[in-house]
Amino acid sequence: MVKDSDLIGKRAPSLELPSIPNGDLYRLPIGEKPIALFFFPAANTPGCTREACSFRDAQVENITFKRNPNLVVVGISGDATTKQSSFADQYKLPYPILSDITNEARKLYGVGKAFLGLTPGRETFFIDDKGIIKGVCDKSIDVNGHIKFVEKHLLELEKENK
Repeated sequence: MVKDSDLIGKRAPSLELPSIPNGDLYRLPIGEKPIALFFFPAANTPGCTREACSFRDAQVENITFKRNPNLVVVGISGDATTKQSSFADQYKLPYPILSDITNEARKLYGVGKAFLGLTPGRETFFIDDKGIIKGVCDKSIDVNGHIKFVEKHLLELEKENK
């Protein structure tokens, strides 16, 4: 489901969070390149593993992703960087995973809860190369829907840039 968010059409909030492998601060490159920013509940859970791996695989196998090598994929969860680092190593995730232990980023982006408020929400934001949020996908169960969502926005961005 594509979420109706107050952030759509507005400049993406700036983020600076600890990243794997060593907890160095990572600053989101807003306004430089298109970004697929995905919030996931927890590392090493079945749905989150499928989602993270689907972003990994799309960068290699999906023709639309391959035509857009400037796309920055960034994952965020509330896990500590040590857990995230193990997760990223195990599944060979080639993109930054950020640690949002304080839920600062979730609050900035308005990411809610899922499954009757029992787990952190799973949401993907597409931010264009000008730093504007173009859409939000909040499919909690259909993790592959997040790839389709990003693909749709990449195609729209291609049309705009022609």
